[in-house]
Amino acid sequence: MGFWGYFVVGRGERPLAELDALAGAAQGMTLRTSAPDGWQVWEYPSGGGDIGNMNDVARETGAPALFGYVMDSDCVVVEAAAPESGAWTTCLARTAMAGYIGGGGEEELTLEDYFLEPRDAADRAVDWAAEAGHTVSAAELVEVLSADPDPVAENLFFRLLDRLGVVPE
Repeated sequence: MGFWGYFVVGRGERPLAELDALAGAAQGMTLRTSAPDGWQVWEYPSGGGDIGNMNDVARETGAPALFGYVMDSDCVVVEAAAPESGAWTTCLARTAMAGYIGGGGEEELTLEDYFLEPRDAADRAVDWAAEAGHTVSAAELVEVLSADPDPVAENLFFRLLDRLGVVPE
């Protein structure tokens, strides 16, 4: 059984776990890593529940923020927000994510109903990174956003953070 839970990524002078926007999850959060310019990655193991809202985290910190919800180490839902460029959602390990979507209904929804496609997500991620003060390559982001896990989806998530200029891989 793989990891189920969140990675919370943001920038701030104080620990992200102390933010009002993450108050509901603060007790279960642990610092995974920190990086230059105040970037922090916190881990919150959880198979369900609500950790908070990315827009609120970005608003409270005044900086771009990002959630990665890992599903059994198979795939990752990526939710990002920034004070100026707004919010967007995509996923990593799209083939695996497709297995979690569906339900056999008459009007079965697809990945594209929930998540930006890699090219569109990369364009939004470039804006997100620019707001964080980083110049990044859309082509390198598309590569990560289109990749399969190797061997776990968490690796893709941390590769995404590296390509965004947030946390070196």
